[in-house]
Amino acid sequence: MKENAVITIISITIIVLNMMMIIVLDIKNAIMMATMAEIMVATMAEVTAVVMAEITAATMAEVTVVVMAVITMVVKDVAAVGAGCFNLINN
Repeated sequence: MKENAVITIISITIIVLNMMMIIVLDIKNAIMMATMAEIMVATMAEVTAVVMAEITAATMAEVTVVVMAVITMVVKDVAAVGAGCFNLINN
């Protein structure tokens, strides 16, 4: 009878230990998933910030070049018209 009680206690102890191990593994997996999610969010935010800064800088540089070229052409045209008018007036 005592052997059956000992076997029952050992069996219950093994079951409880297995349940505890499953709980620990679940907690570990939850922590790993949370950590991976945190890393992904931080990485994506960092990459997005860098890419957006790069795109903004490149776009602004290109827009500046185009605008300056258009302004230069307009100023030259205005200067040419002004010179033509000056020549008409003086001749």
